[in-house]
Amino acid sequence: MSNLNMHHPSAACLAALLLTPLVARSAPAASEPQAKPNMIIILADDLGPGDMSCAGATKIKTPNIDRLAAEGVRFTQAYAPSATCTPSRYSMLTGEYAWRQKAKNNAILDGDAPLCIEPGRFTLPEMLREAGYQTGIVGKWHLGLGDGKTKVDFNGEVKPGPLEVGFDYCHIIPATVDRVPSVWIENHQVRNLDPSDPIEVSYLKNISSEPTGLEHPELLSRYGADKQHSNTIINGISRIGYMSGGKSARFKDEELASTVVAKSVEFIEQRKDKPFFLEVGLFEPHVPRVAEKPFVGTSDCGLRGDVIRQIDWEVGEIMKALKRLQIANNTLIILSSDNGPILFDGYNDRSVEDLNGHRPTHGLRGWKYQTFEGGCRVPFLASWPAQIKPRVSNQIINLTDCFATFSKIVGEELPSNVAPDSLDLSSVLLGNTTENVRDHTVLHGIGGTLALRQGNWKYLPATAKGAVGGTGSGADASDPRFASAIIPEPMLFDLSTDPGEENNIIAQHPEKAEELASRLHAIVTKSASSK
Repeated sequence: MSNLNMHHPSAACLAALLLTPLVARSAPAASEPQAKPNMIIILADDLGPGDMSCAGATKIKTPNIDRLAAEGVRFTQAYAPSATCTPSRYSMLTGEYAWRQKAKNNAILDGDAPLCIEPGRFTLPEMLREAGYQTGIVGKWHLGLGDGKTKVDFNGEVKPGPLEVGFDYCHIIPATVDRVPSVWIENHQVRNLDPSDPIEVSYLKNISSEPTGLEHPELLSRYGADKQHSNTIINGISRIGYMSGGKSARFKDEELASTVVAKSVEFIEQRKDKPFFLEVGLFEPHVPRVAEKPFVGTSDCGLRGDVIRQIDWEVGEIMKALKRLQIANNTLIILSSDNGPILFDGYNDRSVEDLNGHRPTHGLRGWKYQTFEGGCRVPFLASWPAQIKPRVSNQIINLTDCFATFSKIVGEELPSNVAPDSLDLSSVLLGNTTENVRDHTVLHGIGGTLALRQGNWKYLPATAKGAVGGTGSGADASDPRFASAIIPEPMLFDLSTDPGEENNIIAQHPEKAEELASRLHAIVTKSASSK
């Protein structure tokens, strides 16, 4: 598609740093010691392991992602620590499973929720900053803002936030784009805010005189929505929550991807001569799905496919910027997702009707919100041309492992009480071992449900009555998206012979189920300071 490059600004990634300063940021000669890499984490939102053509998708073409995969390693057994967004992002930045913090166990945070990482905590970006990195985040945040003692004031200094937990720079949207406030925040300030039109936000009652999707569906210019997503209408789309004011600051959905690209590339360009780390939080293919003009109709499976094409463009622009600045060879890029995919998620955007045979989960059972493989298995591509040889790996890896792995790569020793659930998988990432360094991973679903994968075995305990739809989960147990996350009886699967989790073999292997249940209990109850 020749028109995709157009005049869109480029996008940015997660970058790290160089061990020794160089006169020029060109690739070191073979005889020179290898400098530490820039590091970029590009974290998509609800992208499935089957959503890329390098993984077998035929209805969606992803040439830039395919090139990233061809230059590095594509993991087929990669996991998000949770089947929902906020807990996964918390776990990646802290190296701790979110369910260990009981208050955060069920939380899919609203846009006015307080910061869920304690300011001053030793986080992934803080570790890299201490190692000399410049750190930034662009795009989706969804980890809360403010101290929770008073209501977040979006008209003044919005803090604490990313800058208080290890980032030097941020250009973010507070939560998901289907939640108010629908604004960009740069560092501590809402962008383009008119002081005479102050912002007010509520998730408890309608504080605005503006129309809602529930009362005025005729004003929805794109598609209708369920009741949860039918509050204040912004840019022709009804959202979760109520917002008044801030009209000049409101984002346009059809400009989100270009903004992410522009601010990411700007971050990279301004810091190209020093080591940097950048987290790029993409909004796609999360709802509400809106494709920018060049991508409309470019897939064979409707709007959801089109916004994945948009993801591919964003990734490509980041890669082009690195190449143009001559820092691509020694930049570690990781592309992954915060949880598994989903089709219908509140908006009637024809994601189900237009699927056209496409398989977002790559045939795995379940979807986002669930502890089945389809809810937690995610794409995980890592490219570092100077160090990673191209390959496909079936070794187990988890987003939580970014903390300890990056720490090893940059030579920072972690205290024993830091990142308790993160493992150093640098040997796996670099291809220095073919063994599974991570022998197990705990999976976390809506309402605090847990499951354990150990080797090729997968154990799902029965869901406690009422667990799904608990306080703060954002789930209604009567909704089929969440009701299907309920496990009425314990399940055991052998993923080596049954990757689709079709046959519960717990009756044939009760001793294995008991062993895994005991292991899960031990992991859940272990001291947070012991790995």
